[in-house]
Amino acid sequence: MADLAPEKLKDLELKANKIRQLIIEMLVEAESGHSAGPLGMTDIFTAFYFHILNHNPKNPNFSDRDRLVLSNGHICPVQYATMALSGYFPIEELKTLRKINSRLQGHPHRASLPGLETTSGPLGEGLSQAIGITLARNLDKKNYYVYCLTSDGEHEEGNTWEAVMFAAKNKLNNLIQVIDRNYIQIDGNTENVMPLDSLKAKYESFNWNAIEVQGNDIKSFIEAIEKAKLEPNKPTIIIAKTIPGKGVSFMENDYHWHGKPPSKEEAEKALSELKIEEEKLNA
Repeated sequence: MADLAPEKLKDLELKANKIRQLIIEMLVEAESGHSAGPLGMTDIFTAFYFHILNHNPKNPNFSDRDRLVLSNGHICPVQYATMALSGYFPIEELKTLRKINSRLQGHPHRASLPGLETTSGPLGEGLSQAIGITLARNLDKKNYYVYCLTSDGEHEEGNTWEAVMFAAKNKLNNLIQVIDRNYIQIDGNTENVMPLDSLKAKYESFNWNAIEVQGNDIKSFIEAIEKAKLEPNKPTIIIAKTIPGKGVSFMENDYHWHGKPPSKEEAEKALSELKIEEEKLNA
């Protein structure tokens, strides 16, 4: 891929800022949901939907599309906001998050919304689902990529590592997993709850191609994806170090925001900070 033009990068950064504003507006309207993870993963979702993925919001189920599997489904507000901004459904619908009869459930429900590849809920299942999709891809002799987004916390579960072994054994080089390495979960810092580092060394010992990157740097993340595509014989893990609550000063790196929404007053403060950053980007 050619170097990312400054104008394109600025456009992606502005889109990420808009998505963060939409996330805050959704959560305060719903009065429930997760704040830290969606804000932290916004740059990655922006990179996927507006630069990396082969997808079509007007024809979301075409057979050669890339597949994006969200394993840590509780961060779905960022997926919904990104999908709406890219044209899958009206932005106004975001205000129905977690409401009765809404298509925007608290975890993604595949049958409710075109453009979702899987239904998620219990953590630790997404990588196995992505492996199944990759095996089907190979049987069908297709050329699309399968991307699986996971949390660091779900790497405390054994079924994740069974999937890791299986993918390496079968040399699924068209499978690229991205870990949201934000070091938080609902009970605190991951390294206090159940130490995970070094994830890079662990994955390499399981015969995966492992790449570490700053997940809130859009350009670096896109470069990591391109590097992953060059691997001929192994699945790739991109360990994306992100800042939970990114863009909102009082949420950043605070695990208490893992699973709660902002109040109206907190939302106003958060949106004010994000709009100031938007003005800086437009300057």
